[in-house]
Amino acid sequence: MARQRPSVAVRDSRGVRTLHVGGAAIQSSMRLDDPYALALDYTRCMMAFLLFHPDPRQVVMIGLGGGSLAKFFYRHLRRSCIRVVELNSGVIATAREQFALPRDDARLTVEVGDGADALAPECCDTLVIDAFEDELHSPRLTSAEFYDGAFLALSEPGALLVNFMDDDPKLDQALARLERAFGGAVLALPALHDPNILAFAFKGVAPRFSWQRLRRHAEELESRLGLPFGRYVSRLRAMNRWNPAELIIAA
Repeated sequence: MARQRPSVAVRDSRGVRTLHVGGAAIQSSMRLDDPYALALDYTRCMMAFLLFHPDPRQVVMIGLGGGSLAKFFYRHLRRSCIRVVELNSGVIATAREQFALPRDDARLTVEVGDGADALAPECCDTLVIDAFEDELHSPRLTSAEFYDGAFLALSEPGALLVNFMDDDPKLDQALARLERAFGGAVLALPALHDPNILAFAFKGVAPRFSWQRLRRHAEELESRLGLPFGRYVSRLRAMNRWNPAELIIAA
């Protein structure tokens, strides 16, 4: 018997539209006056990966929600081609109809499928994992086998972005698996306001970045994208190895 898909609900309040899939947790938010903006803090913080991987070209996203990240990449990272894999066809229909997700074209495709089966060797240089069932991370997408496949799926230079809740009881286990799969080249960034931890795993990037270089790059990105990259640089000290001169990605 086919598995029943979780229900999809949409609510509007104070100029913000929210998506709820299978429960009360907010899966996505959209400002009605600016549909392409990143309304949730954790989605803005996810863009910190650009400090280390500034020119994403082939992007695979597992989990669509309301399409906030897909829309932001589409609007602001014009050299990116984005493929989104979403398990729930109702989520895709809702994102199209109520969250201003563009129709498929040469740069954007959205398909129904299981993200755990969506990868192939060197199919992308940026892989984004933001897939939850209510507030629970999909177990298949935090397995050692999946992270090994994610490493193989990335060309060089490449970056994997994963969104976790900060109270996830299996967070440490997932981060340890990521580090094993990526040879230790992993950074963790606590969101500025939301209860999320963003993990970035890298393939073929420099093992160390000077703070001076990061701050200079943050100023450029902040000017171009309007996000507080300078605060992301400071925040990276919270959960990662560093010294006064450098942020250390891998030994």
